[in-house]
Amino acid sequence: MKESKAQLCVDAIAADVADMLAKDSGIAITEALQKFMRSKTYVLLFDENSLLYLESAEYVYDMLQAEQRGDWERWREE
Repeated sequence: MKESKAQLCVDAIAADVADMLAKDSGIAITEALQKFMRSKTYVLLFDENSLLYLESAEYVYDMLQAEQRGDWERWREE
């Protein structure tokens, strides 16, 4: 993905999601970002065809939480 408005959205969402994860989990922001970067949600966020970058950070965070609970497949069906 080239530097674009889409990339700026992705970067902002990734930062916000990592911040939410850090606060909710009581972990350092760097650890939260690393955890997020290992997720399917993160991979999908960076897939320009998914258009996930058009959603809010809260939506992406909810998706990450569903993935962590093992609800990934159910979420994808919605």
